[in-house]
Amino acid sequence: MKAEAVTKHEIGPLPRDKRDSRWDEHRRARREQLVQATVTAVGEHGPGVGMDEIAAAAGTSKTVVYRHFADRGELHLAVCAQVAEQLLAALRVAMADTDRPRQMVAAAIDTYLAFIEADPELYRFVVHSPADRDPEADPIAGLSELVGDQAAALVELALAHAGRDTAAAGPWGHGLVGLVRSAGDRWLGSAGDMSRGELTAHLTDLAWTGLSGVVVEIPEKTRHHTEENR
Repeated sequence: MKAEAVTKHEIGPLPRDKRDSRWDEHRRARREQLVQATVTAVGEHGPGVGMDEIAAAAGTSKTVVYRHFADRGELHLAVCAQVAEQLLAALRVAMADTDRPRQMVAAAIDTYLAFIEADPELYRFVVHSPADRDPEADPIAGLSELVGDQAAALVELALAHAGRDTAAAGPWGHGLVGLVRSAGDRWLGSAGDMSRGELTAHLTDLAWTGLSGVVVEIPEKTRHHTEENR
C-alpha cells in the first residue's frame, strides 16, 4: 500500500522549544522593568528625560535598552500603554459608582484631573510624543486617544439609551477629552488659580450644558413623529 503524503498543515505547528518560551517571558519581564525605570527617570529628570538617564535608572546601558526597544518612540508607546491602562481602570471604577449621567461626567473629569495632579511630570511625558515615534506605529496608543475612545463609547451608549442618533458620539467624546485636557494642561501650569474641585465643577457645568440637551430620552410620541417625517 502506497503511503499517503502528510502535509505540514495536517501535522500542525511544531511545539516550541521551552527555551524560546523562557526567553519570551524574560523579554516581557525585562520590558516591564525598563518601563518602570522610565517612569522613575521621568520623576527625577522631568518629561525631557534622556535615554542615558533612563538606562541609569534601570541600572543598565543604553545598548541593553535598545535591545528591547527599537528607539525612544517605542519605549514611549510602552509607557503610554501602561499609563493609559491605569487611567482607564480608574475612570471605570469612578463612573461605576453612579448611574446618573451628570454625576458620571463629574466623576470622570475629577478622576482625570486627580490622575494628572498626582504625577504631572509623567503626564507631560506621556501626552507629548517624541520626534522619533512613528505616527503609524499605533494610532490609538496616545493617552488622549484612548481616553477619547472610552468617552465616545459612553456618549454612544447614552445617545442610544435616549433613542437618538449615535453618529456624533465619536467627535463629541473626543471633544470632551480635548476640553478637559486643555483646561487641565493650563491648570497644571498655573498652580494656585483654583482647586481641583473648583475646576471639576466648572468643567462639569460646561460639558453637561451641551450633553444634557442630547442625552435626555426623546418622548415616544416625538420619536415616532420624527421617524415618520424622515
